[in-house]
Amino acid sequence: MTISQIHASEVKPMTAAQRALAILGCFDQDHLLLTLSEISRRSGLSLSTTHRLVGELREWGALERAQDGRYAIGMRILELGSLEPQGMRLRDVALPFLGDLQAATNANVHLSVRDGHDVVYVDSLRARGGATVLSRLGGRWPLHATGTGLVLLAFAPVEFREEVLASPLKRFTADTITDPDELRRVLADVRRTGVGIVQDSITSDCTSVGVPVRGARDRIVGAIAVTISAKSSPHTVLPALSATARAISRGLGAPSAIGRPSTAA
Repeated sequence: MTISQIHASEVKPMTAAQRALAILGCFDQDHLLLTLSEISRRSGLSLSTTHRLVGELREWGALERAQDGRYAIGMRILELGSLEPQGMRLRDVALPFLGDLQAATNANVHLSVRDGHDVVYVDSLRARGGATVLSRLGGRWPLHATGTGLVLLAFAPVEFREEVLASPLKRFTADTITDPDELRRVLADVRRTGVGIVQDSITSDCTSVGVPVRGARDRIVGAIAVTISAKSSPHTVLPALSATARAISRGLGAPSAIGRPSTAA
């Protein structure tokens, strides 16, 4: 027996579960949509095996197929993830700080995550006498039309941003940004400042100011925003909003929010 044969005999074949997990493991923040060939290459599985398993995972709901033929993680995985305590960690960590933010700003407060081309509110606090908004817990709006959506879109992978910009951008009011070139400029400014601001984008006389929330490895895991009257300056709420985002990020273990102890004597 040759050395290569000995090594080959020592390598255990992957189980069916390991092959399915290898396919799901191909997807991450930078690879949200993958072709069958890309999944095959990234998982190390043959194209025929990949084709069969992807079909089974899609039938079960673990994968979804986009109109262009590429695949993405399906809602069934997100549903299962919500059953895991860690899946709700963002909301649990954020909740006490959101109440303080609402008290400090007397404004509506929203905690959001990205789901496809939309932003979904995983928490929503209404302030008495606050700006009139249509948002609610579990509400869903296009990314380009909200403060938190702009933040999540601005820091998303380039491929995903261009995909959103190439799609129909729904107009809600005369001030909703629907021109792709204008939106690119706005998103570039959001990446530079770390703040997303939209005015009268979904409802009139309303300004939404959003900032990112970071988790492990400083990845952006969500965004928080306050909505105020369009007559008010966004800068009046930024100090409290930014402090809240840092506090939540620190609770989620974001390195940039935790900071490092000084080494000075």
